[in-house]
Amino acid sequence: MKRLLYISIFSLVVVACSSGGDDQPEVINAAPTVPSLTAPADNKLCLNTAVIFEWKPATDVNNDAITYQLQVAKDNLFTQIINTEDVQILSKSINLEKNTAYYWRVKSTDSKGLSSAYSSTSKFYTSGEAVVNHLPFSPDLVAPNQNVVLNTLNTTLKWNATDVDAIDVLTYDIYFGTTLNPTTKIKENSTSKSFDVTLESSKEYFWRIVVKDNKGGETTGQIWKFKTN
Repeated sequence: MKRLLYISIFSLVVVACSSGGDDQPEVINAAPTVPSLTAPADNKLCLNTAVIFEWKPATDVNNDAITYQLQVAKDNLFTQIINTEDVQILSKSINLEKNTAYYWRVKSTDSKGLSSAYSSTSKFYTSGEAVVNHLPFSPDLVAPNQNVVLNTLNTTLKWNATDVDAIDVLTYDIYFGTTLNPTTKIKENSTSKSFDVTLESSKEYFWRIVVKDNKGGETTGQIWKFKTN
C-alpha cells in the first residue's frame, strides 16, 4: 500500500514539474525598420554617370540578418524601373544614362522574409555633354490624396515640384476634369503650387500638372484622381 502511495505521489510530482515546462513565450517576428537614404542627395546633379547609392542601416529587433533592395526608376511612380538590386551592404554603384532624371528608394528584408516599407523617394539628374538646361522633375502629389473620397464640394489641389537647375523659375499648367485623360486646362502659367476647385457630388475627377521652367523645358506629371460623395 505504501509502495502504491509513493508511486502515486512521484507521478504527481513528475506531472506537476512537466506541465508548462515546455511553455516558452512565442517570439513574434517584426519587420526591420525603413532605411534612410543618404546619397545621392535629393535634387542633386550628378556629374558622373557611375552613381553610388548609399543609405543608413535598418535595425531589426529580432537581430535577423538584413538584405536591402534598391530600386531605380525613370519616374516617381516606379512604373519605369531600370534597376532592382538586392544587396547586404549599404551601398551600390550603378552605371546610368547621361542627362536623365532618376528616382530611387530602398527597403529592408529580414532573413525570415519580412520586409519594411520602401523609404521615401529621392531624385537626381545625371549630367550630359553640353547640356544647358535640365527638365524639371516630375511633380509630387500633396493633396487630395490619390483615390480619396471627399465629403465636400470644394477642395484645393496641391502639389510640389523641383528643378535641379536651382535658378530656374517654375510655372504650372493645370489639367482637370471628369475624363481619364483630362484635356481641359483650367489654369496656365500659375506660379502657385495650389489651386482651388469647385466640385459636383458623386463624381470622379482626374487631374495632372505640367511643370515648365523659364528656359522652355517642361515635364508632364502623372494623372491623379479622387471622388466625391
